[in-house]
Amino acid sequence: MVPAGGRINTAVLRDATHWDEVVTALGYEHLRRHDLRHTALTWLADAGVKVHVLRVIAGHGSLSTTQRYLHPDQRSIDEAGDALSAHLKAPRSPAIPRLRAV
Repeated sequence: MVPAGGRINTAVLRDATHWDEVVTALGYEHLRRHDLRHTALTWLADAGVKVHVLRVIAGHGSLSTTQRYLHPDQRSIDEAGDALSAHLKAPRSPAIPRLRAV
């Protein structure tokens, strides 16, 4: 049943999907429905969806809120490090000085 105003609140969703019973039967009692928002937004970001689009999808008012939902996996962190290493090792034009550690 959809409440007046056409909005489905979390309690209605929980009851309609039998959330508590399902997660208990699967052994994931600790899993919250809200956790799935974080997962979905992270997967969308990993798929290349821009953060300003994710903000609209999530219904957030600010980009900083959306950014708090994104949780990069270890592979993404490793790839970022590899990209930085490749950039720093790339040959440079003599006109562009290289930064040196001091």
